[in-house]
Amino acid sequence: MAIVAGIDCSTRYTKIIACDAASGAVLRDNRAKHPVTAPPEDSPGATEIDPQVWLHSLGAAASGGVLEGVRAIGVSAQQHGMVGLDAGGVLVRPALLWNDPRASGAAASLVEALGGPGPWAEAIGAVPAATYTIAKLRWLAEFEPASANRVAEVLLPHDWLVWQLLGHPRRRTTDRGDASGTGYWSPVTESYRQDLVELALGHELRLPEVLGPAEAAGETPEGLLISAGTGDNMAAALGLGAGPGDAVVSLGTSGTVFAVHDEPLVDTSGTVSSFADATGRHLPLVGTLNAVQVLRRTAALLGVDLEGLSELALQSSPGSYGLVLLPYLEGERTPYLPHAAGTLAGLRAESMRREHVARAAVEGMLCGIADALDVLRGRGVRVRRVFLVGSAGRLAAVQHIAPLVLGVPVVIPPPGDYAARGAARQAAWALSGGAEPPPWELADAVEVEPGEDVEFGRAVRQQYASVREQMHPETRGS
Repeated sequence: MAIVAGIDCSTRYTKIIACDAASGAVLRDNRAKHPVTAPPEDSPGATEIDPQVWLHSLGAAASGGVLEGVRAIGVSAQQHGMVGLDAGGVLVRPALLWNDPRASGAAASLVEALGGPGPWAEAIGAVPAATYTIAKLRWLAEFEPASANRVAEVLLPHDWLVWQLLGHPRRRTTDRGDASGTGYWSPVTESYRQDLVELALGHELRLPEVLGPAEAAGETPEGLLISAGTGDNMAAALGLGAGPGDAVVSLGTSGTVFAVHDEPLVDTSGTVSSFADATGRHLPLVGTLNAVQVLRRTAALLGVDLEGLSELALQSSPGSYGLVLLPYLEGERTPYLPHAAGTLAGLRAESMRREHVARAAVEGMLCGIADALDVLRGRGVRVRRVFLVGSAGRLAAVQHIAPLVLGVPVVIPPPGDYAARGAARQAAWALSGGAEPPPWELADAVEVEPGEDVEFGRAVRQQYASVREQMHPETRGS
């Protein structure tokens, strides 16, 4: 039995799982938390880190024999980060992470410099935001010009970890999935845009070679095969076994909706970000600003926790006795309502009960996700089922209501580290040399059908859309 391993380096943890290469059965797993790194004194909201921390956490997670007998390793990591190296491969400054907010102004100036969202969407399939690597390059050029002048090459977090595992070879590699989140690699043309790098940084960079999905980055000095690796969303899709017609809904503080699609999408409005995936296909993505926080805030208002909110919501009925919650607590990205606030509509004597408010919160959050799915459908993306992941996806009320509101079967996978699993599956693919990744089954997953109650779901969405269009007429017809 061949054994492979997947490593996932997130913002807080490094996780390792060892799997049977043929079946995907998890044999061993471990994780280690990254040490807390204080932000610079002059930038309290900044998120930057010495990449050596990732190696220390990797060593801790690998303790206890979790990698014993492993023949190949895949690496997944947080997307969009920036690890800047000088001409000798020496780290110039701490790595900037995806959620560092300082590059928001730099992103806006880059969008303007190229002529607006349309030219960017046509160039790279997306409109760069503060999260994107290219925005961090512009920020570096503006605020740390001495460091910017020293930077000769940039690696993403997963690229850097692969490079470390391989013993610092001259060859640097990445994959098309993670490269598509930089802002200077186009999933449309499958090539780098050095002109955009120069626009942001002021000079060109040495950029890593983009490997194919089943291509190996190399072997460690000990003879372990290291696959191409990828970004966390791409790895999660591979770990879940999502294919054409599948969408993945991740319910964290915000919501992320992405689907497997055969072609890159160019959305000049900037609503859809067109990423590449880890199989040779594409992952068009739409984000919402409001997901689990809607449930948390409502739960706090009702004096319960999330489980209590779920229990209350299940005591109500579809439509929440006419209550509609527009969940725009932080404005909204999809639809684009940056200055909106949340709205609770339909208050009547019979509807002013805790269970109806609880259900309205769940339905409102899921209607927001359904709006995001409709954006993908409107761009020609087929959605025949949805994988539901994230903390809110484990709530009974969300699992019950999601198929009705989303209108398609919903797959509830068991709790697991799916980015690490996807990295391990990629390693098994590279080890086998096959044309497709090994067919790992998703054991213990539950698929919930909308059934005959789908008509109730349509009524809920119509009720929601009516209130949304009344409060925000600019969304009418969207």
